[in-house]
Amino acid sequence: MNKTFRAMQVTSPGVLEMVVRPMPVPTADEVLIKIEACGVCGADLRDTETPAAEGQPARIPGHEIVGRITQKGDAVPDIWHTDQRVGVSRLGGYCQSCKPCRDGLFHLCENQLTPGLSCDGGYAEYVVIRHTALIAIPSALSSVDAAPILCAGTATFTALRQSDARAGDKVAILGAGGLGHMAIQYAHKMGYEVIVIARGGEKERDAVELGAHHYIDALTENVTERLKALGGVNLILATAPDSDAVSALLPTLSPKGKAILLGTGRTPLQIMPGMMIGAERTVTGSFVSTPAQTERALHFTQLFQTLPVIEQMPFEHANEALNRLRQGLARYRIVLTMNQDS
Repeated sequence: MNKTFRAMQVTSPGVLEMVVRPMPVPTADEVLIKIEACGVCGADLRDTETPAAEGQPARIPGHEIVGRITQKGDAVPDIWHTDQRVGVSRLGGYCQSCKPCRDGLFHLCENQLTPGLSCDGGYAEYVVIRHTALIAIPSALSSVDAAPILCAGTATFTALRQSDARAGDKVAILGAGGLGHMAIQYAHKMGYEVIVIARGGEKERDAVELGAHHYIDALTENVTERLKALGGVNLILATAPDSDAVSALLPTLSPKGKAILLGTGRTPLQIMPGMMIGAERTVTGSFVSTPAQTERALHFTQLFQTLPVIEQMPFEHANEALNRLRQGLARYRIVLTMNQDS
């Protein structure tokens, strides 16, 4: 067993450096994972700009982790075993004792750890994590393909699955980036009429190839009028954090229609209560999924081959990956690999 491992840790806001650390030892309810791949997410940009708490070591970012268990604590259930391939998402393990946990709302745990922010993440060769965070990875999915499903995939899949929309309904997807390109595929395979709204026409071809039936360029077209001409929509899935755009789209919702927010913007929504009340429309948010829900997203991805469009980079190039993401150059998810078979 190695006594050290390599990792990319935050040294200053937005900047990572390669370091060698002592190999962590899992406690009774933890496992040690040898990482094969880790996706790069927009939240990683915020995490790398957030300083570690006073007295705490520099943080290792990354929360779309796929690897194999190499050690497990004495209290880890037998469903998890060494050499098993597992994933870890934004949720770093629920406590099982707070009120949300006791109510079965494990993703809303009050004591949830957050890989890359409140505990170390996956830009590394190894990571220690609570067993309650573990996600089983289907054997037919590669580690590289599975990694983005643990965040972008499960967020959009679960939101659509819990939306009340039915096959044949019109679904408008705002944004065609890392989350949006997964939402397009899932919505198409679930039987919806898919309308994609993005800024500029350069993503139209990709959107159509991924399953969009209509594409609206928000820079050159009146989005509201186009949606009304299509007869309105049953669901708006907002993957982009644009409060003004979401606010403008709400009147296009059909009676009892719903808007689900996935991106967190910095400005409030502008909502006329009468417009919501008169047609019984709904605006809600959707948080990241539980491990069990994420396993459903992975299974669906395997069955219907709704695979992420990715760029692979060695984890030593994590700074370059973050810069591509920061500049909006990623098409559509970047996955860091640890020079192992994946």
